[in-house]
Amino acid sequence: MTLSSETLTRFAYQLLIAIKVPHPKAELVAKSLVAANLRGVDSHGLQLLPFYIELIVMGNIDINTDGRVVSESGGSLVYDGQNGIGQWISEICCGHAIRLGRAHGISLVVSRESNHFGAAAFWAQRMSAAGLIGIVMCNASPLVAPWQGKDQRFGTNPICVSVPGPDSWLLDMATTTVALGKILNAQFHGRSTIPEGWAMDSDGVPTTDTQTALTGLLMPLGGYKGSGLAMMAEILCAVLSGGAMSTELGGIRIQGQPMRTSQMFLAIDVARYMPLDEFARRMQSLVGVVKSSRTATGFDEVLVAGEPEWRMEVERRRDGIPVSDGAWQNLVQAAEKLGVAVPG
Repeated sequence: MTLSSETLTRFAYQLLIAIKVPHPKAELVAKSLVAANLRGVDSHGLQLLPFYIELIVMGNIDINTDGRVVSESGGSLVYDGQNGIGQWISEICCGHAIRLGRAHGISLVVSRESNHFGAAAFWAQRMSAAGLIGIVMCNASPLVAPWQGKDQRFGTNPICVSVPGPDSWLLDMATTTVALGKILNAQFHGRSTIPEGWAMDSDGVPTTDTQTALTGLLMPLGGYKGSGLAMMAEILCAVLSGGAMSTELGGIRIQGQPMRTSQMFLAIDVARYMPLDEFARRMQSLVGVVKSSRTATGFDEVLVAGEPEWRMEVERRRDGIPVSDGAWQNLVQAAEKLGVAVPG
């Protein structure tokens, strides 16, 4: 099924309204998910919506709360999400990060007791669009064993950096080889195998079987380095915010237990260091130098972080967004239960 971003955003919004999510929150969640699909990051797009709906219907997420500021001092702020919608809490925290970043040159906002916020890039881009370097991290459901272990202790704990300027540089990466959503996406596409290096079985043995991967462990990015980065994110998000850590978290596929995610939003006001246009020129120069490298055998060009996604967004805005059969079936089933018309 291939539909326009506008059609899919409206469909997602209607599904959320059907379960009594307030209008501005439903609008934000729908927009954030479809934004991921537009960029080709389908693992963090509409395939997540049926999980969100299930958690909200079960009462695992408080759709009415806005959370509250716990403390604010200089450029530092702690926010309690009070089990609210992850995107809504993140929108509020991004606003605080931008405000404090402009006032102090740099700000660090941490939230606790939140929920899944979609793709980290959506929030880092919120800050870079305001002229600040945006750095976003979060902890997540424990699906990853520490290096040399086989018990789940870390989430995919993504790290994202977005800098101001038109299509400049946007890094959004899990601290595992891939996010869980990519394996779920393989399942939704009916693929029985996944590439080597993505996952391990429950004993820590590498596997390429999709079902084994879903009941096993995600592979840390770069071995012990990925474990170190995951723990860094856990510290900056959960330890620093006073939130749930490691095995204390629930998950998007865990019923009857709040997710309790912690998130971090760091904003750096570029204008405190140099004019924005000068920064943009320097970024363009750096990107140009990197891309001027001769290509390795088997490659046509050198790409920088964010480039594949920007190209995909242009293509999908023009041609529409393809939704896998498995993800579409889940969305249709949710719509039928809620009495929402299915576009087609």
